[in-house]
Amino acid sequence: MKNAVISGGSQGIGKAIAEKLLGEGFNIAICARNKEELSALETLWKGKYPERQIICFKADMSIQAEVEAFAKSVLGAFGPIDILVNNAGIFMPGLIAEEADGQLEHLMAVNLYSAYYLSRAFMPAMKARKAGHIFNMCSVASLKAYPNGGSYGISKYALLGFSDNLREELKSYDIKVTAISPGATASRSWDGSGVAAERLMEARDLADMLYASYILSAKANVEHIVMRPQQGDI
Repeated sequence: MKNAVISGGSQGIGKAIAEKLLGEGFNIAICARNKEELSALETLWKGKYPERQIICFKADMSIQAEVEAFAKSVLGAFGPIDILVNNAGIFMPGLIAEEADGQLEHLMAVNLYSAYYLSRAFMPAMKARKAGHIFNMCSVASLKAYPNGGSYGISKYALLGFSDNLREELKSYDIKVTAISPGATASRSWDGSGVAAERLMEARDLADMLYASYILSAKANVEHIVMRPQQGDI
């Protein structure tokens, strides 16, 4: 049985990816900050998939020590993993000249450094096996600046750059790296926004594309997936 790790996996895109991979026969480890949500998901998933190993770990991904504790727990339970999805992220709009002090640092910690430290924790075992696939959840904000993007846009540009550099570094080890840059996707962050549901992609659309790129032959790697709502960005 294969093993997958998804950071920020208790809701939205991360939850959809976890459920997709559970359905495809993977053991799953997720992390999030909300203990109650994690406990509810663990109960639900273990009832539905009793043959799977499921880890739901409470961690704040802006804190390096908690990122590394999550990885240590997973490695102890699973051993080497097959898929790592660096999905943990936070959206905070703002203007660079006006946003609060510390906003850049916080967004970089969650959106970039968590992916950096989690990847470093799992890479040694991947390199030893010469196998594995790392997915980094970027954004259309990684591709083009937009009004009020501020430090969020900076952090997502940085995550795409991390993906490109990591891919180049790991090619000789047969480890694949795929960046995924979605546009507006149905999630809690859109609750109360007034945006019609039909203007938003479904989280399962991202999960389906991730899995489709994972099951390609060892000779092919999808380097970057860009997905937008059918009617374009919002």
